[in-house]
Amino acid sequence: MSAISDRSPGEPAKASDLMVEALEREGVEYIFGIPGEENLDLLESLRHSKIKLIITRHEQAAGFMAATVGRLTGKVGVCLSTLGPGATNFVTAAAYAQLGAMPMMMITGQKPIKKSKQARFQIIDVIEMMKPVTKYARQIVHGANVPDAVRESIRLAEEERPGAVCLELPEDIAEEMVAEPFFFSPEAARRPAAEAKAISQAVDMIEKAQRPLLLVGAGANRKRTSNQLLRFVEQTGIPFICTQMGKGVIDERHTKYLGTAALSDNDSVHDAVASADLIINVGHDVIEKPPFFMNEGGFKVLHISFASAEVDSIYFPQKQVVGDIANAVWQVNESIEIQDHWDFSTFDNVKIKVEEHTSEKSDDPRFPLCPQRFVADVRAAMPDDGIICLDNGMYKIWFARNYRAYQPNTILLDNALATMGAGLPSAIGAAFVHPDRKVLAICGDGGFMMNSQELETAVRTKRNVTTLILNDNSYGMIRWKQEDAGFPDWGLEFGNPNFVTYAESYGARGFRVEKADDLKNLLEQCLAEGGVNVIECPIDYAENSSLGKK
Repeated sequence: MSAISDRSPGEPAKASDLMVEALEREGVEYIFGIPGEENLDLLESLRHSKIKLIITRHEQAAGFMAATVGRLTGKVGVCLSTLGPGATNFVTAAAYAQLGAMPMMMITGQKPIKKSKQARFQIIDVIEMMKPVTKYARQIVHGANVPDAVRESIRLAEEERPGAVCLELPEDIAEEMVAEPFFFSPEAARRPAAEAKAISQAVDMIEKAQRPLLLVGAGANRKRTSNQLLRFVEQTGIPFICTQMGKGVIDERHTKYLGTAALSDNDSVHDAVASADLIINVGHDVIEKPPFFMNEGGFKVLHISFASAEVDSIYFPQKQVVGDIANAVWQVNESIEIQDHWDFSTFDNVKIKVEEHTSEKSDDPRFPLCPQRFVADVRAAMPDDGIICLDNGMYKIWFARNYRAYQPNTILLDNALATMGAGLPSAIGAAFVHPDRKVLAICGDGGFMMNSQELETAVRTKRNVTTLILNDNSYGMIRWKQEDAGFPDWGLEFGNPNFVTYAESYGARGFRVEKADDLKNLLEQCLAEGGVNVIECPIDYAENSSLGKK
């Protein structure tokens, strides 16, 4: 099938064709979602396009898939819905992409705007609804505006800080003919380099410190930045910790890795923070939980990121380097010199304690499995470049603490919006981007059931996705918070389907862990054989009470 963009230049075209052609020119490969009657012209245009339409079973899941495509590629992921309830179902996914800095475009339908067709039936103001959770939201009011609307929205979605955008294409605009369409050339987002004076001050600040510590955040999770940060660590010997969303930027098998800040405070790595006199904070902003509180610490903070730090009562860095992060770290690497007065001995003690703590019970034989054991078994089963996609629950904290990530973007978790229901759709999105890599969704029973219907999407599109369901028959994270707050254990338990037969009803394969040694074997089997697999694993969260106790 030929692409719509094969149309002769200047030839009149329908507005819906122009939208698809503009997306083709931008390199869009997939659109995830559920069309409605207001999208029928766009649907017909897609029928003649090289872009693949991936029908999902819920718009929220389509948004999570598109956001994950954006997260992994740096290019906008696209999703589609109709008006009204279809558009409202995008809101959570829009906030997920916006807070998580994932470039994502939503295309929504609408009733005709030039004449009333069905009065106010299903009509809500989608653009005003989307403005608080997007970088850009626009209704297209003329067919000739389609190409510039697409280019501008993608420019904004991909530029720092990346995020969500929304275009509304009304039914009567989609069918308009445009006599002389004009297109804009796609342009890669460019980030300015940091000024030389800021780099000089940063180098001076690091060299004068006694106990500098590197903190890696989500904004550093790019290949060039990863390479430069590895060079920085190996060149200077400065130890590093990371946030949950900064895991894997530097291989966590590195001897200078001290651990991940899984909690806001009172976590094991906070001993390292308390020992530092300078924190070199790379690619982190306050949407991620800051793993320190500046109004309580005696340290200084150097902020290196693509944007200046927001003023916050717990985060107010003394120096800032603003610009392309990879280039900024490269400039620092070119200038910095190792100092004899640097003293990392305290950090060495922290590393020993953290490793002792995280290795405890990794081979615990009890059943149901304890968190340390299931994290260790997942790590043993996954290849170096395997991707795990975590939903939101107690296991996210355990994986942040205990799971060693070896490469950037191999542990996809959400510590910005921290929404449930994203684990399975994110894994499906990852399997579209990297069909040759092993992809594992890790979900609690609560989060899995929020978008479990997407098993059918995975089966129909022949993805290789395995889902591990950690089953405690309750909302485990809230139970932990409830216990920690001193309240009685009440109101958070529920029943579940038989997950094995549930998976089989969609055409997937279902398995149940019956003893502690089963999990690793089942994971290795499912990952090796491919296809869509579901593994139910009963868990014992009694260990949760130890979280926050160093």
